Amino acid sequence: MAQTNTSGVSFMLTDEQVMLQKMAREFTANEIMPVAAEYDEHATFPEDIFHKARELGIVNMNIPEEYGGVGATAFEECVVAEELAYGCTGISTSITTNGLGALPIILAGNEQQKQYWLGERLSDKGEFVSYGVTEAAAGSNVVGIETRAEQKNGSYIINGSKTFITNASHAHFFTIFAKTDPSAGHRGMTCFVVDRDAPGVKVGKKFDKIGQRASDTAEIVLEDVEVPAENVIGEVGRGFYLAMAVFDHSRPGVAAAAVGLQRRALDESVKYAKERLAFGVPIYQHQAIGHKIADMAINYEAARLLVWQAAWQVDNGIANPKVPAYAKAFAADMATKAAVDAVQVLGGYGYMKEYPVEKLLRDVKIFQIYEGTSEIQRNIVVRELFR
Repeated sequence: MAQTNTSGVSFMLTDEQVMLQKMAREFTANEIMPVAAEYDEHATFPEDIFHKARELGIVNMNIPEEYGGVGATAFEECVVAEELAYGCTGISTSITTNGLGALPIILAGNEQQKQYWLGERLSDKGEFVSYGVTEAAAGSNVVGIETRAEQKNGSYIINGSKTFITNASHAHFFTIFAKTDPSAGHRGMTCFVVDRDAPGVKVGKKFDKIGQRASDTAEIVLEDVEVPAENVIGEVGRGFYLAMAVFDHSRPGVAAAAVGLQRRALDESVKYAKERLAFGVPIYQHQAIGHKIADMAINYEAARLLVWQAAWQVDNGIANPKVPAYAKAFAADMATKAAVDAVQVLGGYGYMKEYPVEKLLRDVKIFQIYEGTSEIQRNIVVRELFR
């Protein structure tokens, strides 16, 4: 993760990681920040930015090099995610969702599946993939999904629907979780790759969201969709365990995006508090404001360290769900606090669309909801502490 020293621990980035961070920061400044407000206002999907990022090598980062990807570590993904999210978490979500959709194939796919779906479809053709777990009646309770996959003549017939699916309107294929044995509880779930062009696949309405509006979110409806057995990812009946492994790998990156938004809130607050005068002095000199900004800085540094630890754990093959849960819950909660406080620092101006912190406040809330709510993260921590 970092350069070695005599103590065995270092918080320095390697030269290569510094270059990667700089590249992502410059891309954000040049390609994302100038259009973020416009894309947000019109809920424009940033396909053009996605392809520019792909050419630069900051899309499909977790896909191994042998399948045309970057082969980046989870830590490197987090470094990039923070930078992209600094500019706009809606755009960054659209850019990075391929990494989530590809994870089941990366973690459990066979060689043929990896060559085709990761190599040919995602890397060579530059397609989009969406990750399909959430349903109208099954969000935090993954075991409660109602989508069914019945075996028939060597194939599977899938019926059901998925909701709140990121990039669904633009995805060329989906990694879908369905019950192959409804009576078996969490042992009856299986993951499938479903092609967008398969008969019976329909993408429903696109949701009109309060924040992260540049990110597409829509429903997927599956009606008698026939999927060949070769599209089963991993073992039949092991889908729940695969979904949990995906969360452990994906949560550090989502937490890193929250950290990026948190840093933006901090920077905007510092900038304004130096320029704005009240009672004859810059407002940061008033303790009520200065301490609020100091707390933002403290929480930012702490959240980033938790994210780095969670990513380091993934890269070192350590399966400890507590740490991704720590990172996701703390980063989401502290980013939300930072956005609220940034609006307070800017006062009336913070409430106006003319200033970026208004958008930060709308964008941030979803971090406490998706990829496992803050409440679910705490449930995971409790479960692990009391095993």
